[in-house]
Amino acid sequence: MTTTAPATTPQAAMRLRELVFGAACAAAVRAAARLGVADALGDTPTAVTDLAAELGTEPKPLRRLMRALSCYGIFHEVGDDRFEHTEMSRLLREDAPNSLRYISLWCTEPWTWEAWPKLDEAVRSGRNVFPEIFGKEFFDYLHSEGGDSARVFDRAMTTSSRQSAADFAAYLDLTGIDSVVDIGGGQGHVLASLLEKHPALHGTLLDLPKVVAGADPRLRDGGAFAARARLVPGDCRVDIPVRADLYIIKNILEWDDESTRRTLANVVRAAKPGARVVVVENLVDDSPSMRFTTAMDLMLLLNVGGAKHSKESMVRLMEEAGLSVAGVREVNPYLHAFEATVRG
Repeated sequence: MTTTAPATTPQAAMRLRELVFGAACAAAVRAAARLGVADALGDTPTAVTDLAAELGTEPKPLRRLMRALSCYGIFHEVGDDRFEHTEMSRLLREDAPNSLRYISLWCTEPWTWEAWPKLDEAVRSGRNVFPEIFGKEFFDYLHSEGGDSARVFDRAMTTSSRQSAADFAAYLDLTGIDSVVDIGGGQGHVLASLLEKHPALHGTLLDLPKVVAGADPRLRDGGAFAARARLVPGDCRVDIPVRADLYIIKNILEWDDESTRRTLANVVRAAKPGARVVVVENLVDDSPSMRFTTAMDLMLLLNVGGAKHSKESMVRLMEEAGLSVAGVREVNPYLHAFEATVRG
């Protein structure tokens, strides 16, 4: 018995062609970020020749770059060989309030171009491919041989953390909460935002020793919130030596499931029954940012062998650890909060 395949529409064929050239778009965004195009372009339409003179580039290839980016809504061609900003292109400015310049650079760092072609191998094996390419695990490489990538990573994570911290502080209801611990909280931007918003709150930042050493100045000795902040160096997968009313675990449960189980079990062991636990994650389902979060999920597979969670997988791990999950709520289009309490 033979079957006839449905006809391919021109739109589907063109869309697939565009997708397989996705590297060109990513490379164009990276080039614009490295050249500083968005920073050089002012508030009025500017001729390519003038922009090239300011950037120190050749006008013709710059025009080609700008035209390619404008197809994706990054810059806008207004005629007479002039371009102007769009909402997206302004996000590439370093001084933009919600700048994505360093995120754009981080996601297109040189190592990514070597790792992505190995995705089929990672899918076959279920393991990260980074060690076979670079001879060591991802973070070991980043902080020993990564060079400028380490600086870009730190800037990208700092920018992202500051932006999401403000959203999370606005989301979180701290009625009845006197003490909070931010587990794996990096430089402590979330904790600082909460202490700023709630003058009676006391908080603890728990992270690896070298991370805590670079905590937000507001949390350190002499800082604005030092009297209400405690910095605890440690590994949450080993121990969480802090008792608090609220435990925050934001965007760190991306390892293998066993490491996640150990962290959640340590929370339950440290907390009193009824203590509140809020886990914040990017989800690969039931999210308006699926294209973004599923791409992050694949990158985690490639570089560290980790994974983003679905709503079901996160609830399952939390319930197994001894937490009662009351609900899942959106913090912003990229983040969801799992609200739970420690079972008695």
